[in-house]
Amino acid sequence: MKTNEHVIEVTDLRRVYGGEFEAVRGVTFDVGRGELFALLGTNGAGKTSTVELLEGLAPPAGGQVRVLGHDPYTERAAVRPRIGVMLQEGGFPSELTVAETVRMWAGCTSGARPEGEALTLVGLARRAGVRVKQLSGGEKRRLDLALALLGRPEVLFLDEPTTGLDAEGRQETWELVRELRAAGTTVLLTTHYLEEAEGLADRLAILHAGRIAVSGTPAEVTASQPSRISFELPEGFFPGDLPPLPELGVTGHEIEGRMIRLRTNELQRATTGLLVWAERTGVELRRLDVRSGSLEEAFLRIAREVSATDSGTAAENSEKESVA
Repeated sequence: MKTNEHVIEVTDLRRVYGGEFEAVRGVTFDVGRGELFALLGTNGAGKTSTVELLEGLAPPAGGQVRVLGHDPYTERAAVRPRIGVMLQEGGFPSELTVAETVRMWAGCTSGARPEGEALTLVGLARRAGVRVKQLSGGEKRRLDLALALLGRPEVLFLDEPTTGLDAEGRQETWELVRELRAAGTTVLLTTHYLEEAEGLADRLAILHAGRIAVSGTPAEVTASQPSRISFELPEGFFPGDLPPLPELGVTGHEIEGRMIRLRTNELQRATTGLLVWAERTGVELRRLDVRSGSLEEAFLRIAREVSATDSGTAAENSEKESVA
């Protein structure tokens, strides 16, 4: 159950590599107890760099982090027993069996769950006697999760938890995460699966070049994106034959051959106006596609901004080199 208590507090967080490259540039957010917060972003956006600071694996170059009221780096002993961490890769000894791996990990974990309970939680009970090197990629991710849950953590960090899992495995993992959250566990998740963030997260943030580009509930982030209407212009008609688009609530449009793509924040109004025009004109709008704003749209917009920024930087550097 969510409360107003913040168990993760991040203020103006910064991380620098090699004294020059700033991977995290002034990130600020908080996560309440029992809340699931998702961090999204393109490759190199700073997700893992941010999470590693929250886990206490490195000190920040600037800003402040508090997990359960403590600095996770300087007060690691106070934080580590109360959190669970699932990294992108576990790096287990390949010759140990699944059960031996859990027992080894349990020996380093305060108040560890029984071995059988941990493996049952993630669907690996029947693979207890199998050597780690014989597990599939998805099974290794399940083992990663089992070890992260051994200490019954108050705060759980999940870095790409369902990578490598099949559709059934992802659904089972999502259900387990929902149960943990319902029981009061706070979860911070990084993922490349947009449907994962949309289906699980109470709130989310999309990182871009080390900064938070947009944040809020999935519904709020989705609502920030325009809806889209696309259709094929009827033969014999031209874009100027359409009804005045601003009067339909259309904020922008693109034309590609015979295809028209409209953007609007008033989807019902724009769609109704367009269909009324088609009915009165006696034409069929072929390949008609009407879509509400989506989390995918928000993510792709930010990805396009990354590409544009990279292209602009490359062009600027090329120009400087030619002048030199």
